[in-house]
Amino acid sequence: MAEQLERFSLNKQMQSKGILQRVALIGCGSIGQEIALHTAQNGIEVAFVDVNEERISEIMNRMNAQLDVTISNWGMTTGEKKLVLSRIKGSVNYDDIKDCDIVIETINSKKPGTSLEERKEVFKKVESYVNRDTVITSNTATLMISDLASVLKYPERAVGMHFISPVAKINIVEVVRHFHTSDESYDMVKKFAGMIGKKVIEVNESPGNISTRMIAIMINEACGILLEGVAKIADIDEVMMEATGHAFGPFEMADRFGVDKMLKWMDNLYKEYGDPKYKPSPIIKRLVRAKMVGQRVGEGFYMWEGDVKKVKKGTIRNLGRE
Repeated sequence: MAEQLERFSLNKQMQSKGILQRVALIGCGSIGQEIALHTAQNGIEVAFVDVNEERISEIMNRMNAQLDVTISNWGMTTGEKKLVLSRIKGSVNYDDIKDCDIVIETINSKKPGTSLEERKEVFKKVESYVNRDTVITSNTATLMISDLASVLKYPERAVGMHFISPVAKINIVEVVRHFHTSDESYDMVKKFAGMIGKKVIEVNESPGNISTRMIAIMINEACGILLEGVAKIADIDEVMMEATGHAFGPFEMADRFGVDKMLKWMDNLYKEYGDPKYKPSPIIKRLVRAKMVGQRVGEGFYMWEGDVKKVKKGTIRNLGRE
């Protein structure tokens, strides 16, 4: 009888197999904060690593403020906010991610170029701390996951996992397997996506996936229409929102993503494909030079006060001019 009970019982090993309890983020900029909050709101613990304690405090304050906005819109209670924040822990020490089931690289390099080497260094460092079966992913929009996986001792654990902002509202995630990605790693990512309410769109490895390639072209074309004097910024956005059903038009989208981030994505895609449709518009470059990179700094194609945008006065001739 005891042997039968033992055979049908759920021992500790069986219970722990496949369970996903803790996720880590390396770098916690705007998209990292969105992923952290959304993950924590779905009951999963989040650990993030960033450069110093001051930066960690700043990140926690920003997430706290974002949840206050949610509360003001009747999206959660104060008690729920405390519970969400209790699931998120910041650190400067990679030791604090060693027991995580999935690690998501979400660094936001300020340097020009692809940041490929920086991301490779992150992958190598993460692997030196985590367990053998931890899945290592990257939220990169334009780099190849196989290039990042090439520095790992166990490249089969690497998967591309691209979230689209706003993470709380976009219900899909683009998942990229490379040649060596194991079924176990892919299944773990798919399980995580399901736990946070995301549908997995499996994408064959290609710089820009689906979303970034399409968004870059749309924003570039909108800039071309603006430069030709066909219509104003707000009018172009309004037409596109009505015509496509999108929550944001191309210019608001650029501001929310970050105009500097759009420039980097476009540069990477143009370098990869050599197609003029990805070559950044002069307006994009002009705004970045003037450090008018969108919502996070209060000015881009629009003026911003938090999440509220205002149409800028003036014409395209002085947009972003130093």
